[in-house]
Amino acid sequence: MTKVFLRVATYNIRKALGNDRRRDPERTMRVIEALDADIVVLQEADMRLGLRPPSLPPALFDGRGFRPVVFAHGRDSLGWHGNAILIRNSIEVLSTAHIDLPGLEPRGAVMVDLHFEGRDIGVIGTHLGLIRASRRRQLAALRAFAGHSQISARLVAGDFNEWSGLSHLAGLGPDFRVLPSPPTFHARKPVAALDRIALTDDFTLHDIRAVLTPEARRASDHLPLVADLTLKGAS
Repeated sequence: MTKVFLRVATYNIRKALGNDRRRDPERTMRVIEALDADIVVLQEADMRLGLRPPSLPPALFDGRGFRPVVFAHGRDSLGWHGNAILIRNSIEVLSTAHIDLPGLEPRGAVMVDLHFEGRDIGVIGTHLGLIRASRRRQLAALRAFAGHSQISARLVAGDFNEWSGLSHLAGLGPDFRVLPSPPTFHARKPVAALDRIALTDDFTLHDIRAVLTPEARRASDHLPLVADLTLKGAS
């Protein structure tokens, strides 16, 4: 059986506002491009006002080899509640969905089913709330949301906003294992593993790392988190 190699990243881009207080979408795109990932899950990808326009203008994607997944929400934004998913141009989109998540703050999630190298993969991107009670409810909602997909191989990625470790993320349910991750926040001096990737057992993890390049340290208050995966059972 030939194994499929997949690189997935999650990155809170802080609306392209860097630690130097400069809003620089082109810099953010350079950081994303350098990840060389097949799938990139973004948080804070849209502005908060009006129709929530994207913080990464559509023209920036021209000629880069990847594109944002389009969600049917009637806004100009890349995703939903700032959550967006970028994929290589060669990957086929099978279906999309988005939901609001419960809690005191406006939060949400996006889901896309993809066809990649002969296999189907389900991806959910999210940004959980700052209040732990809200995060518990949001994890339960994400578990139910993931259950709507008929695809076995699924992953959830995003800014989970949990400072206290994996035990507080158990609400995602038995179908997902949340990967131990290096700290990604604050980008200047990372001390907290706020950004996470969770997988079904269809995947094998080969490597997971925070991106510590000088430009990544400047481009946002979060570092990108990258995981190299094998998809089991690929022919």
